[in-house]
Amino acid sequence: MAGHSKWANIKRRKGAQDAARGKMFTKLIKEIQVAAKLGGGDLDANPRLRLAVDKAKGQSMPRNTIERAIEKATGEIGGDDYVELTYEGYGPGGVAILVACLTNNRNRSAADVKAVFNKMNASLGSPGSVAYQFQRKGQFRLSAEQIDEDTVLMAALEGGGEEVVADDGDWLVTSPFEAYDSCKQQLEGLGIEVKAELTQIPDTTISISTNEAVSLLKLLERLEDLDDVQETYTNADFDEEALTALGE
Repeated sequence: MAGHSKWANIKRRKGAQDAARGKMFTKLIKEIQVAAKLGGGDLDANPRLRLAVDKAKGQSMPRNTIERAIEKATGEIGGDDYVELTYEGYGPGGVAILVACLTNNRNRSAADVKAVFNKMNASLGSPGSVAYQFQRKGQFRLSAEQIDEDTVLMAALEGGGEEVVADDGDWLVTSPFEAYDSCKQQLEGLGIEVKAELTQIPDTTISISTNEAVSLLKLLERLEDLDDVQETYTNADFDEEALTALGE
């Protein structure tokens, strides 16, 4: 399993903890609100909102919390205005890092992200400096205990998916961005829970040492702790020793 998938799994496990779960829900609500404000509250007519709701459901957010977030964004309840920002930079071993933010204060976000990079001896890059190394993809998780790989693979290919791999007790399906909806529809037709989201996947990965990986994971965790940061992505590949060193 590539390093960026390991980082995603660390985040998922941390998301099961109560304190981390509250922070994660706050960030998911912001995603829903931005999508609803830009495209309206109708899921059928707003693809971006569907994606945000899919992601929230994948993290077991209650339905009434999702509905309230949509109402707040569409003017039925007052709310803040958020904008999307992406920061790009380099971490230990020269790995690429993408930082996706939703914020109601650009200056605060820029200062906070820059402070973390500086404190962790990493460097911010200019816009476009690393983003070209990533592709936006759909990813879907299905429990490997509930269904076999061949069944998942057939449905994924029917929907335009690219691959199916075993990952942390699940079948992890990847699709091109353009095939997200069709792949999701085919997988949901299998009759079991599908956790769906869009992510950024690097074209290639960079192998780094255990010490570099430990430093990188600390950097990513500090970035994720910032209120304005929604997601972080990296093209690093590292071994299990780094996870052990962090107690994962």
